[in-house]
Amino acid sequence: MERMTVAEAMTKCLEAEGITEIFGYPGAAICPFYDELYKSNIKHVLVRHEVNAGHAASGYARITGKPAVCVATSGPGALNLITAIATAYMDSVPMVIITGQVNSDQIGRDVFQEADITGSAEPFVKHSYLLKRPEDTAEVFKRAFYIAGTGRRGPVLIDVPCDIQKAEIDFEYPETVDIRSYRPSSKGNGFQIKRAVNAMLKAEKPLIIAGGGLFTGNGAELMKKLAERLDIPVISTLMGLGAMPTDSPLYFGMLGMHGCESAKCAVNNCDTLILLGARLSDRTTAPIFRKSDLTVIHIDIDPAEIGKTVETNVPIVGDISIVLGQLLEQLDTVEETLPKHDLWKKTLDESRRDAPIKPVEKGYVNPKWFIRELNKYLPTRSIVVADVGENQFWTAANIELKNGRLLTSGGMGTMGYSLPAAMGAKCAEPNAEVIAVCGDGSFQMEMPELATLVQHDIAVKVIVMRNRYLGMVREFQTNCYGNRLYAVSLDGSPDYTKIADAYGIENMLVDGEEAAVEGIKRLTASKKPFLLEVAVPELLETIL
Repeated sequence: MERMTVAEAMTKCLEAEGITEIFGYPGAAICPFYDELYKSNIKHVLVRHEVNAGHAASGYARITGKPAVCVATSGPGALNLITAIATAYMDSVPMVIITGQVNSDQIGRDVFQEADITGSAEPFVKHSYLLKRPEDTAEVFKRAFYIAGTGRRGPVLIDVPCDIQKAEIDFEYPETVDIRSYRPSSKGNGFQIKRAVNAMLKAEKPLIIAGGGLFTGNGAELMKKLAERLDIPVISTLMGLGAMPTDSPLYFGMLGMHGCESAKCAVNNCDTLILLGARLSDRTTAPIFRKSDLTVIHIDIDPAEIGKTVETNVPIVGDISIVLGQLLEQLDTVEETLPKHDLWKKTLDESRRDAPIKPVEKGYVNPKWFIRELNKYLPTRSIVVADVGENQFWTAANIELKNGRLLTSGGMGTMGYSLPAAMGAKCAEPNAEVIAVCGDGSFQMEMPELATLVQHDIAVKVIVMRNRYLGMVREFQTNCYGNRLYAVSLDGSPDYTKIADAYGIENMLVDGEEAAVEGIKRLTASKKPFLLEVAVPELLETIL
């Protein structure tokens, strides 16, 4: 055991968990911890708003598959993190959030910058700790990382009063953790595994829906093996995009209200549906509810999600990678010839619709054409982070992912996510090409993080789809409210290229296809941050 302050012990806990980089914004109540960070080898990325520390940690965690860390001070600093915490919770992203708190004897007395962050964040965390006893530090951190990174992944909050950070303890980090009330399932039930395999073998029109759980559970490669061995077509949810390469002959697109025709055809005509790490939100399930003669196999780490939106015949609770391994092992015992589904695939191939790109007026670029053109210049390992709004679905519907990832805010639909999450993704994988795609509405929520890119030399490329509207809301008002447009115009917005100039970031405005190609080439060739402003027609529709 070593004698040290709790603040120093906090850095030792992070180092023991393999944390090399964190995102945060300091303040008085967390200063003892920051003073110890100064002495450690942990890199700290200073964001320009606390919420973006959370989004950056989210991007980092989604690429590494391990819990990432963000930090803020007490009161408004901690409260500013709540949107990011909720965003991570809805998308099952493993994070450990560290917040400073007022001194222990001041809690509940409404002192300066006091806020009950554990209570405020309670609906959006897997668990939270208010560290009251200095000697519990190591155990609390060990448990927090274990809870965040196991079962259904998610955020865990540790709130540490300032006086506790200064207290001295005998520190030793535990090697193992045992929480009697938390024992997540990992291995699937053997009987259900056999039932699932039998159902797949008998199916004439099987279909896999790939969800985001394949990434958090590290199961994408095993899913591909299963699909290829049993010749099963695959479609994905928004969060599952990239789990199956988009150029695979077995891949038939994204499902949902913004999905493609081949995916809708597949889900409307399949006889056996295999849900892998997909919770199936209201934007995904509409076509499935119409089917009564359907066998549904649902595999998920969270038993609460199975059968919640679609009636399930074969439920399997477990870690997606372990369960997929079990299914593949069970297939090894099958003596008969494995099925082929040529007729079923032919039907789905005939439903593919590569809609022609409509020309737009001079001085603008069709964003769908732009994303397809961008595909030509992206390296195989690229990470594209889409924001929320029209840009999200222009990107999701047209991006090609062969060995890359699409990150976005799915469950919460949080605007202002793309740039900070892209920062985190780039920090996690510096050699990957990382692109943030946003609208001009969401960009103005995250614009200060351009300074973070410059300060920490994070070479994220930013594409701003500028149409001077809150486009998705504008579409909603046009289609559902008699085109009574109100509070959706972004008149008064700045010149984004001049904003980039002010930060010393290379940039370009593109207002036609020829200029767009040049801009894409410059963006992908740059080794530094780059901002590309794309002039998009103001009233262009998505697929609402």
